[in-house]
Amino acid sequence: MRVLKIILSVVAVAVVAAVTATFALSPEVEMVVASSVQYRVVTEERVPMPALIPQPNSVTECGGVLYLERGAKVSYGDVELKPLAHYVADHLGVEVVNGEAAIQLAYDPMFEDEEYCITVGDDGVWVVGGGYGGVFNGVATLFEMLPAAVYARNLDFPVALPVCEVSDMPGWSHRGFMLDVCRTWMDKEAVKAYIDILAYHKVNSLRLHLTDDEAWRIEIESHPELAEQGGFRGGDSPIWPRYGKWNERWGGYYTKADMREIIEYARVRNITIVPEIDLPGHSLCIATLHPEILCNYTPDTSRAFGYDVRSAFCASREENYALLSDILTEVCELFPSEYIHIGGDEVDMSQWRKCSDCQDLMREKGMSSTEELQGYFMSRLADILAANGKRAAVWNEAIDGGNLATSTRVYGWEGVKECRESALKGYPTVVMPGQYLYFDMKQSKLEPGHDWAAIFDWSKVYDLSLASLDFTAEEAAGVVGFEASFFSELYASHNPERADYLHYQTFPRLVAFAEVAWVNDDARDGEAFYERMVVHYDRLDAMGVAYRLMPPKVVYKDGVLTASTDDGGELYYSIEPEGVEKRYNAPIKTPTPAKYSFVTRRAKAHSPVAAVAAHFKTITPKFDITSSMPDSERYSFDKAEGYGRLARTTRAADVGDWVMFTFEAAVKCRRMVVATGNFQLPRFTFENGYVEVSYDGIVFERVGELDCGGFVVEQPQRAIKCVRITCTSRGNGAEWVSIQPPTIYPEL
Repeated sequence: MRVLKIILSVVAVAVVAAVTATFALSPEVEMVVASSVQYRVVTEERVPMPALIPQPNSVTECGGVLYLERGAKVSYGDVELKPLAHYVADHLGVEVVNGEAAIQLAYDPMFEDEEYCITVGDDGVWVVGGGYGGVFNGVATLFEMLPAAVYARNLDFPVALPVCEVSDMPGWSHRGFMLDVCRTWMDKEAVKAYIDILAYHKVNSLRLHLTDDEAWRIEIESHPELAEQGGFRGGDSPIWPRYGKWNERWGGYYTKADMREIIEYARVRNITIVPEIDLPGHSLCIATLHPEILCNYTPDTSRAFGYDVRSAFCASREENYALLSDILTEVCELFPSEYIHIGGDEVDMSQWRKCSDCQDLMREKGMSSTEELQGYFMSRLADILAANGKRAAVWNEAIDGGNLATSTRVYGWEGVKECRESALKGYPTVVMPGQYLYFDMKQSKLEPGHDWAAIFDWSKVYDLSLASLDFTAEEAAGVVGFEASFFSELYASHNPERADYLHYQTFPRLVAFAEVAWVNDDARDGEAFYERMVVHYDRLDAMGVAYRLMPPKVVYKDGVLTASTDDGGELYYSIEPEGVEKRYNAPIKTPTPAKYSFVTRRAKAHSPVAAVAAHFKTITPKFDITSSMPDSERYSFDKAEGYGRLARTTRAADVGDWVMFTFEAAVKCRRMVVATGNFQLPRFTFENGYVEVSYDGIVFERVGELDCGGFVVEQPQRAIKCVRITCTSRGNGAEWVSIQPPTIYPEL
């Protein structure tokens, strides 16, 4: 019967073609005939099964090719699947019908919720799942089986699919991503665009980090000032600007209508939006608007020129719980998610230790530690959520006080140890240790990003498994899945109007994560995965993702400089000091290989700069730091003078304050980087200022303005004796300025 149906299908197409060729049909009739041909199967032909990520449990190639024709349609077997049918049709550029179609979406009650099966054959293409999530997962795999143009919504028909059967289900129920929209504002359309990319990779949870010290991003109707004022920083906003964008009023927030649109957009794509209201710490923004939430003591604000930097809710004030009840009740009403994330991380508990009211409460409740006080605070919030039919989700520190019920979901970020401990205590645990899954970390030493957790690329992500982390069977039983994250402090100073920095930091690490979070497998073959991932690059290109390519290999031997790449990208090089980028076509003969640097590009993607080691070499000449501001006893200037650590001043900078680097002997170099602020993070900076250099230590020449607290002196014509940075703005929202040692590149 199967063979007969295939033959009849082919015959029907042949008959239609013959009739169309023989008779002069009217345009209307021609259109009807063409639209009636939705697909055809040719048993004699073959097309290879494309590389799939995540790798499905079962792929059976049956032989033959199904050609989807331009008249193909999409049908849904249940009204709940109608939005998904339109999602598919929109990508393919075809129609949706509730009847016979080339692509059928349907449920099978025998399947698990996210389990699916794709059948391609004489009955067309069937995508069947146990629930909505299962059907969507099948659609995501079907898209990978189609040409990459499906992601750009410009398929050329006919489209060839291998006759096959693909069966799969996830090994983990939670496959999440956390997006920090607080430190760097991303509007509704930007969030939706990122949701699209997450959905293509079968991520099923997106946690939006909506509040923090820097902003409040969600409308609360009972307290409209939180978003209307707290959604913006700088300019006339009372919220201090941090991490860039210092000289303008910048930001935004999501109205409830915006968020409902985002929630529904994500739901169609099988993604649950989980809100995070970060409490009781990380609350400087709301404390700036409502200082009455803070603890009962008068802080010394002189180091910050009167700016109160306290960031934690007072745990003893009943008024605070009433305020948070207002807020969380509205959040519960807005978000359909089972869990509401209420934070619990990095609380500055010294504020509670200074507060007589908090100390009285601790004595009253018999508490011996501020961790127990935090547990009390978080349990009060969990009770508010429970009264609204929700469960609490928290960062791992929140369970240290021992107050939270084991129905609380714990996100283990600090490390593997904390994840294992949480799971062993019986909490449903999301594994997301920073050293593996914080995608704001650097991918190599000289690239942008943080480095406090680790420096890693996609390969470390791909090696992740519970076995590799030494989870016992009992600990593993408490794990519900994995979550990757992107904190956006650095995004604000990397052209946040475009998605390039977000994409570069998260892809292809998120491609590796997609398989780790889907396939419950202890053994991984990174080399085989890389081959599949390079094939996947075509899809990322079609999605418009500005991902990171691996650095090209650069070799210098026998006077010849060669570069190579294996990812299908195009190689370019530039020569210092000119810096003009040229296409690399052949090995380069040169006696000065260190002057050359290479980069790979394809579509929006690019690699980091690669070169011989001498190109990146730095020197550490002796120097002294002097300043109009005293240095910290703990982080004294000699820390930076040793090139090993940051130094700190004892206060923020005022207009006219300065820092000067004076070298024991004038330094000849091709480039010198001087900076205020933390390493790789524009915080604790001179937010505005200018830079001067002196070649004799007496006469200074102004060479430029600070950019994110730092400046690069390029190709100085003479040896530099001193560099001086002068501040032109007051304060930085903190109690000190960080000072980095200079980074000096020798002449080549």
